[in-house]
Amino acid sequence: MRPWVIVAGDFVRTGGMDAANHALARYLARSGTETHLVAHRVADDLAALPNIRFHPVPRPLGSHTLGFPLLDRAGRRVAKSLGGRNPVVLANGGNCRAGNAVWLHYVHAAYAPQVAGQPLRRMMASASRSKALRDERAVVRGARVTVSNSALTQRHATDLLGANPDSAYFVHYGSDPERFRPPSAEERAEARRGLGWMDDAPVVCFVGALGDRRKGFDTLFDAWTRLCADGSWDARLAVVGAGGELEAWRRRAAEAGLADRILFLGFQPDVRRVLWAADAMAAPTRYEAFGLAVQEALCCGLPAIVSANAGVAERIPESMHGLLVGDPDDAAELAQRLRAWRGSIHIHRDAALALSAELRSRTWDDMARLMTTIILEALS
Repeated sequence: MRPWVIVAGDFVRTGGMDAANHALARYLARSGTETHLVAHRVADDLAALPNIRFHPVPRPLGSHTLGFPLLDRAGRRVAKSLGGRNPVVLANGGNCRAGNAVWLHYVHAAYAPQVAGQPLRRMMASASRSKALRDERAVVRGARVTVSNSALTQRHATDLLGANPDSAYFVHYGSDPERFRPPSAEERAEARRGLGWMDDAPVVCFVGALGDRRKGFDTLFDAWTRLCADGSWDARLAVVGAGGELEAWRRRAAEAGLADRILFLGFQPDVRRVLWAADAMAAPTRYEAFGLAVQEALCCGLPAIVSANAGVAERIPESMHGLLVGDPDDAAELAQRLRAWRGSIHIHRDAALALSAELRSRTWDDMARLMTTIILEALS
């Protein structure tokens, strides 16, 4: 059996690509495959599996940018040590030039972020993106197979990165049906009490970093301001996420008299508690290769007001397209979608519960099984 080498920053259960890599490594190890993980961090439950070989890589100063070339170097070294055994070497994006397979969770060429902060920070972010663009193209063009997390990312792989269309595939992320599921009435009440939400007012949640404008929080803020100007609007907005603009948004909300209508929760180690306590998710993202947080919200039975061009929208049936946002820069349209949700809240909740059952029927193991089949057949 061929060994696998997977190069990724982290193998943990939180985060989009981190959770996906954790799931793939766990599936391989439990299937009896010798699995080498080249990473900064590996979850304890994964490191304890007998077929896992962890090759730790430092992350200097906690910087992804500084750690990136170290991942590449370590990945090439491990791949070379296993060269006589014909290993599968799976790079994540452009992080290892030894990869004969690539897993794409994000395409830097598809979106240029507007980074907040001091000029030095913006300059460093620009230089980091330029390097990521070069690495991404080089690794994708050098690999024999590319697997993306959505049809959107697959198109970007071929159109923007030069991937061979004949060996480019997509596999949507799986789900954790035991963890991300609709709560019972008691679980929902407990989640709301834990967050201090003691009334029955509906809550829309937003999950995403506030360090740039990719997630579209600026559009959501403007839409929410419009909605709150109407005395009949009774919903609150709960914002989960940290980043360079968090305090600025808190000040802006207070200045607009919305401190009690927009709740900034910062980083939350247990996002599920927020999802169980909320009534909908808003995600007017400008670019989202997939959108695991949205899928997890749907699995919890929450309607999602999400950008139509997000990868996760591919998993939303046409019957629920009335909540999709066509233009993530249009606050008026977003406000209209939110009003449509509030006006038929029970109908949208029932539709989300039906979709939840469908999404939860496809697990992380199902994703990993399909991925390994595609990759092994392409490399045979």
